[in-house]
Amino acid sequence: MFESGNHGDITALIIVMALVTYLTRIGGHLVLSRFKKLDPRVEAGLEAVPVAVMTPLIVPPALTNGPAEAIAILFVCVASMRLGAIPTVALGVAVLVAGRKLF
Repeated sequence: MFESGNHGDITALIIVMALVTYLTRIGGHLVLSRFKKLDPRVEAGLEAVPVAVMTPLIVPPALTNGPAEAIAILFVCVASMRLGAIPTVALGVAVLVAGRKLF
């Protein structure tokens, strides 16, 4: 897949990507730390970002890949109302694996 001479290029790319990701994340904190109190509409918008990002990543495979994926999504939706993020993801993976074995 990779030629033998490209290891340095790949390492440099990984380092640059990590740096850009870090700067993007820390930049958001630095900008928001300048405000003592955020407007409630801004807070509501920021709280909606994770759902807005995850929905287009999760819904298409859940609707097009088969019954195991759809069932796993249903379990995750219910579990997310009661459990934390890690148990919810673990349950979703377990249900997906079991569903793929059954279907």
